[in-house]
Amino acid sequence: MKRIFIALIRCYQRYISPFFAPSCRFSPTCSQYAIEALALHGCGRGLYLAARRLLRCHPFHPGGLDPVDRPS
Repeated sequence: MKRIFIALIRCYQRYISPFFAPSCRFSPTCSQYAIEALALHGCGRGLYLAARRLLRCHPFHPGGLDPVDRPS
């Protein structure tokens, strides 16, 4: 299942994202963060972490370095 979500995100990165100006305030970008979260944590927690990250990605947040936490 996580492969499907990762494939969808990669399609977004390749075919949709180039049409928009770069606007992510974080490093890594939100889509790359979602891929890493899914790969490290699986679907449930990975999607939760990706959604939390997307909710923080707005003009009023300072952004910056925000790597995916490693599983404990």
